[in-house]
Amino acid sequence: MEAAAAMTGGVTLCSQRFSGRSLSPLAFSEPNSFSTSPLLLLRHKIKTHHRNSSPISLRAADSTQSSSSVAADKSTVPDTEFSLAKVSFGVIGLSGGVTLLSYGFGAYFNILPGSEWSAIMLTYGFPLAIIGMALKYAELKPVPCLTYSDAQLLREKCATPILTQVRNDVTRYRYGDEQHLEEALKRIFQYGQGGGIPRRSAPILQMIREEVTEDGRYCLVLVFEAKSLKLSDFEQRQKKFASFFGPGITAEIAEGDKNLYEVRLISNTTL
Repeated sequence: MEAAAAMTGGVTLCSQRFSGRSLSPLAFSEPNSFSTSPLLLLRHKIKTHHRNSSPISLRAADSTQSSSSVAADKSTVPDTEFSLAKVSFGVIGLSGGVTLLSYGFGAYFNILPGSEWSAIMLTYGFPLAIIGMALKYAELKPVPCLTYSDAQLLREKCATPILTQVRNDVTRYRYGDEQHLEEALKRIFQYGQGGGIPRRSAPILQMIREEVTEDGRYCLVLVFEAKSLKLSDFEQRQKKFASFFGPGITAEIAEGDKNLYEVRLISNTTL
């Protein structure tokens, strides 16, 4: 009997030893046992799968939730507000003047109807076209404004009047100015003066950005392009930026890519 038990891997011996008693299913719950039932194998596989994959799944879910929350905080607000300041008067004047001149000449030579009005159209069309061309020549286009949704909520309550004025001035058409914030940059960088910079090296405003700092304060970021300046040139004038665009703000300087420098005007007003 012992030899038979040895040949059969101990199955016969175990059957004699426990004969007369009902065997518990847990007695052969190991996966390597010959008498394991399919139900127990399925339970074992399910437990092993959950034990191995649950932490990874939880981490993946947490990372997905955190990524979605970051994406929600960084959602931008499209600029759909209409304002006459965002309309180019040079384009309006030039288009209207050219239209009157074209129709006036056509009516004068009887190509188009309304010959009795041709003189009036020519009279008003010519100066209107000249004014439109002059405005177009002296036109300074608005800079792009990137606004995050959380910053838009804080703008009305936390933005200082000067920050609001700066945002409105640089996002509209201007006429006669060489660049945006020309007077401010002239005083801060002191063009042609001792300790200042040459006027040809003046930084040029490329865009602005409205965002919220890590401690929940409203921030207006001025992004300048300055190929002839260094980060130290902006850092030396950090207090001047805070003084000119103050009171009630803190100025920070950061360096971007491809000759870009950021001046972060942070409002000290909190909710």
